[in-house]
Amino acid sequence: MSKSEKATEKATQQFEALFITPARAYGSLTLEYCEKLLATQLNAVRTYTELSLAQARAWSDIKDAEGLKQVVESQQKVAQDLGERLQGDTRKVVTLGQEFLQKGQKLAEENVKTASSAK
Repeated sequence: MSKSEKATEKATQQFEALFITPARAYGSLTLEYCEKLLATQLNAVRTYTELSLAQARAWSDIKDAEGLKQVVESQQKVAQDLGERLQGDTRKVVTLGQEFLQKGQKLAEENVKTASSAK
């Protein structure tokens, strides 16, 4: 292998180490985060929709004063459950964001080390 081929190969390896590999790692991290976030959001939407439809059915099934009383009482329980669910979903999203930032920061630190050692 000639000197210029060795130099080209070394430059290619450095380019790969400094740009391509970190970009791939960050892309994978971003994709993983998006998948988890979307799954969390879809699950929340499904739950909220099911809850809303159940409440709509309850309201449409009212036939007398006792039925109205039961639906109104159940509204309080549903509101409480919904509030708790919303808090839990918010915590999940915040945790996902924190994990993403921590992993992204770790990748950045690793890339700085790689760049420093490549010189």
